[in-house]
Amino acid sequence: MRFCAAMLLFLSIGAHAMPTCHEDSRLSKVFDEMQLTGTIAVFDPNANTCLVHDLPRAHKSYLPASTFKIFNAMTALETGVIRDEHEIFRWDGKQRDLPEWNRDHDLASGMQYSVVWYYQELARRIGARRMQEWVDKVGYGNQNIGGGIDHFWLDGGALRITALQQIEFLQRLHDGTLPFSTRSQDIVKRILIREQTSSYILRFKTGWASDNQPMLGWIVGWIERDGHVAYFATNIDMADAGVAPKREALARAALNVLGWLPESTAAP
Repeated sequence: MRFCAAMLLFLSIGAHAMPTCHEDSRLSKVFDEMQLTGTIAVFDPNANTCLVHDLPRAHKSYLPASTFKIFNAMTALETGVIRDEHEIFRWDGKQRDLPEWNRDHDLASGMQYSVVWYYQELARRIGARRMQEWVDKVGYGNQNIGGGIDHFWLDGGALRITALQQIEFLQRLHDGTLPFSTRSQDIVKRILIREQTSSYILRFKTGWASDNQPMLGWIVGWIERDGHVAYFATNIDMADAGVAPKREALARAALNVLGWLPESTAAP
């Protein structure tokens, strides 16, 4: 059975193999102008191009932090831990740093506001055995969930993933070829939407690993425009919390210089 699962995983990832990535000076200029250190990869399957800034770093593994909520949500749906994106967990009354977290949430609002306590509760209800089974089925990152069922993707956890692996995972989600049901994948794709206009749809999830020194900021997602799609994954060094908004600003600027986002929406 393990051999069959491994073979299916190999075939699934192989069907979404990315081309060789190449450094792109336009992306490097965005990093320079914003005075940021990090990497970004942008994959356009229609043109079969993968453009990057700092290719070695795009291959380096980091904690996924809250970008793991994408996987966590699908696993919770698939295992029946929650029925749909509208199922509410009641706030426990503990005051947390972000005011948006101090209220009841469902899967969708938990994704939108990146509510850690909600997704930790999902993980506890899924349990270590089932979580490991799904991490293995998908082949997510280094597949190591050491560090506690509600912390393995957060500070102190063992899970690691690269920017390029993030893109491969997102492409499989977009195409509906992950081992989760079509329903689970469709729900998560829906709650990842951050901007929708008559000409494009932008989906993404941020992440913040404060255990790193400097701290690490993620933003991963994809944009659909004119019948085509481009996937992106970036991580940056963050000296302090004030750098966090630059994650989205960087992604938008990069998509703009590559022609995926209009100039008027290049800044959040």
